[in-house]
Amino acid sequence: MNKKLRIGVLGPHDCSKDEAALGFAVGVEIARRDAILVCGGLGGIMTSAAEGAKSRKGLTVGLLPGDKASDANPFIDVALPTGLGAVRNALIVRACDAVIAIRGGYGTLSEIAFALRLKVPVVGLQTWNVVQNGKVDPGIHVAKTPEEAVEMALRLATRAG
Repeated sequence: MNKKLRIGVLGPHDCSKDEAALGFAVGVEIARRDAILVCGGLGGIMTSAAEGAKSRKGLTVGLLPGDKASDANPFIDVALPTGLGAVRNALIVRACDAVIAIRGGYGTLSEIAFALRLKVPVVGLQTWNVVQNGKVDPGIHVAKTPEEAVEMALRLATRAG
């Protein structure tokens, strides 16, 4: 049985047009590579990435912070309400073989921290640098383009799995 890789997309709930374009391109590439897109299921990067994946007939999963599946953005195929609020960020990361962080605020930073702690590979696309003991943490693999980000995430997920 061929198991599809699950690639998480992390990023801001409210995003600029440039950020949305990055999210859309990442979503397209995840679907093109026949992986499953996992995200928080709401707005911003989550919507743009899911829309990108759906434009290529990809499968999208959203782990929602609230209690209603109907809160998911229209591009989510499988909406999973958790009722956990921001704590659901740990579930998003745990559900993935690798994650791609696109820019983002403190919510994205918390997801990056969970991923690093849980040893889920992290690819950063114009996102946070984490400094520990004066040194940049090498756990965030920096990509320059959406295509490179997805390629790295798939390679790291395959290696980790």
